[in-house]
Amino acid sequence: MKHTYKITGMTCAGCRSKVENALNAIEGVSAQVSLEAAEAVVTMERHIPTEKLQEALSAVGNYSIEMSAHTPHTEIQHGQAHSSPHHSSTHEHHKDGKEITRGGYYCPMHCEGDKTYDKSGHCPVCGMDLLKQPVLKQTTQFTCPMHPEIIRDQPGACPICGMDLVPLGVNLEEEDKTYETLLRKFKIATVFTVPIFLIAMSEMIPGNPIFRLMELKYWNWVQFVFSIPVVFYATWMFFRRAWQSIITWKLNMFTLIGIGAGVAWLFSLVALLFPDVFPDQFKTHHGTVYVYFEAATVILTLVLLGQLLEARAHGKTNSAIKELLKLAPNTATKIVGDKETSVSIDDIQKGDMLRVKPGEKIPVDGRIKIGEVAIDESMISGEPVPVEKKAGDKVSSGTINGNKTFVMLAEKVGAETLLSQIIEMVNAASRSKAPIQKMADKISGYFVPVVILIAIATFVIWSIYGPDPAYVYAFVNAIAVLIIACPCALGLATPMSVMVGVGKGAQSGILIKNAESLEKMNAIDVVIIDKTGTVTEGKPSVEKVVSGNPDFDEKEILERIVALNSSSEHPLAQATLRYGEENKVTVQSIINFEAVTGKGVTGTLNEEKLALGNRKLMEHISAEIAPGIEEQVKAAQKQGKTVSYLAIGNKAVGFVVISDKIKPTSVAAIHKLQTEGLEVMMFTGDNEDTASAVSSALNLNGFKAQMLPEDKLKEIKKLQAEGKKVAMAGDGINDAPALSQADIGIAMGTGTDVAIESAAITLVKGDLNGIAKARLLSHKVMGNIKGNLFFALGYNVLGIPVAAGLLYPFFGILLSPMIAALAMSFSSVSVILNSLRLRSASID
Repeated sequence: MKHTYKITGMTCAGCRSKVENALNAIEGVSAQVSLEAAEAVVTMERHIPTEKLQEALSAVGNYSIEMSAHTPHTEIQHGQAHSSPHHSSTHEHHKDGKEITRGGYYCPMHCEGDKTYDKSGHCPVCGMDLLKQPVLKQTTQFTCPMHPEIIRDQPGACPICGMDLVPLGVNLEEEDKTYETLLRKFKIATVFTVPIFLIAMSEMIPGNPIFRLMELKYWNWVQFVFSIPVVFYATWMFFRRAWQSIITWKLNMFTLIGIGAGVAWLFSLVALLFPDVFPDQFKTHHGTVYVYFEAATVILTLVLLGQLLEARAHGKTNSAIKELLKLAPNTATKIVGDKETSVSIDDIQKGDMLRVKPGEKIPVDGRIKIGEVAIDESMISGEPVPVEKKAGDKVSSGTINGNKTFVMLAEKVGAETLLSQIIEMVNAASRSKAPIQKMADKISGYFVPVVILIAIATFVIWSIYGPDPAYVYAFVNAIAVLIIACPCALGLATPMSVMVGVGKGAQSGILIKNAESLEKMNAIDVVIIDKTGTVTEGKPSVEKVVSGNPDFDEKEILERIVALNSSSEHPLAQATLRYGEENKVTVQSIINFEAVTGKGVTGTLNEEKLALGNRKLMEHISAEIAPGIEEQVKAAQKQGKTVSYLAIGNKAVGFVVISDKIKPTSVAAIHKLQTEGLEVMMFTGDNEDTASAVSSALNLNGFKAQMLPEDKLKEIKKLQAEGKKVAMAGDGINDAPALSQADIGIAMGTGTDVAIESAAITLVKGDLNGIAKARLLSHKVMGNIKGNLFFALGYNVLGIPVAAGLLYPFFGILLSPMIAALAMSFSSVSVILNSLRLRSASID
């Protein structure tokens, strides 16, 4: 479970660190603390009282903690959404049921994990522009793409990293606005940089024609004037981010760019104003000091080009979410009395009757009241075949009606719809960090200081041992080291792959809660599956009701079964109620109803104590089972049927036989997992004979029957103690403990909200094929991440020595700072383009 708490008493980064460490020291607690938002997002294995959290904080300082007064978020239930008042995380501010996240902006470098920001601007850690996460409601807040916890009401700069804040909301053109802003600045930078470059390069032309117009010292002044718009307008954000990174000591790529280009420009300015302070080595044969306005402006312009290309490429990583967003229609046809009117989707209320015409998108979640249709659910479930629906069946927003008109009842609107929840889950997962990123973060933490030391060493060595003009060589090569070593590609390697991979999963009906789950899925050894609703269709039907006592006929047995199950929500109970309705059985009121987890239900009807359930329930109430009943039950169970005994008082008087077909896709899905080297086992609360029949039909590696929730939990712990990595797939409340304990919990989207809340991955279609798809997706994403990291690290390992001049003594090769800037920019773009390859990857 995850909760958001307000923290008071923090005044600096040291306070934040102390609070976070104190909370994480509590057993079963994982906490992320934000200084700016004064909040702690706490994930706990079990409920921990706020008082205990307060004790931990009081021990380290004058801090206080209290639960945030956030509105509850919604969760998927039976393929729809369910409101939960007990959990609060980043799903906040559900104004009018429209908004679905607390912060709509995040840092593309994920400097502070999955933190989001309310406002656009710059990441408070690294300075990158905050990126907008797609949502279904346009807002006026802004956040940093690098530091999503920064949220502002106005556009501006990130207080941590200096990046431009980007706006929240559904407006898919916002990313284009960011791109257009960068494009405008790039055009201005190019207009002024090209003349500077041509002036500097003209010295390579024999007879240099421009010197006939003016002397070199005057042309240096022209370069200075032309450089001002480039440095102080078009690329000033880089220096702002560099300064922010230094004062927060979150050194990053902008630190190196700011130092490298800034030193080159300031050196040139001093050389222009005070040439006599420099030794002769720094002077040209014209008597002027070498200036590097062209190097500074070209470097900055090329870095700006890299940011421009990144902005364009980055927009493509959210393509899956954008496609989902486009599914939401703007209007709907509302039925009021005898009239039909076109209304905005925002004006639809629960209980409204809506008409959906052929080819239209379904506006909200609800149920069909009139009509039989075929619905295209491919964008949500990933299945291309239309699904037949009739009156009473549920339909989801964003899916597409076939060729018939139908009338529906609106049940879930705004943020409660399945489409909204899918978008929110994908957004949250895209912002989260995979464990492999910790390695990249650790490397980056040491990388920038090491590069600065290498640059200083380069300057010293060239000054002492370099050829004349030694100081000039030293200065240029030191700048080249700073520029080429920018670690942007390293920082982008993981989050870009995760973002595209999570979106790819969403398009195939695989909802991934966080990046860690995506990574862990690749290391799974054993898959544990539940039976009802997971392996089987979860749509049980009653085959027969049998009386085993001459005092009661079958109708009397059925009447008591229906009465007991009228208070139960279990799928088996619903099957008996449908059977009772078909047989015109009147539902009678039951008192003292109790559901005995994993066993059955009990209650009192007209002073009769009734119990309906499995053999364990009969043993629990000490009910006697006649041999004749026992033989018939075993015969049915050997055929894979589920049987529930009915006891009156302390004697079993009959039973009901229920069958639940195995899903057509289960056999193929399990075989596919087994061919990949995974063990597939079934844990079920059903009896031994039924479990054995199902296991044989599916050719499972093993099964365990008559398991209570605590039994499933213990067995998973036992497998984990043997060193196995376990994935658990289930759909019921009784599966929730096992789903939480497993390394990866996989919930069927057709299951209960408790199961889905406990799981790391949700299969919208409720199909075991989704497990095989999720594992293949995990494998491809991890391979893509490793490729990105290898490329980024290899680039720096090779580029830094070349920039430092290591090849000069052997081959006479030196790397211009301008070429270094070009290579650095395109390395980042290459990482993003490599990540985008996942969009076309096949996971079927």
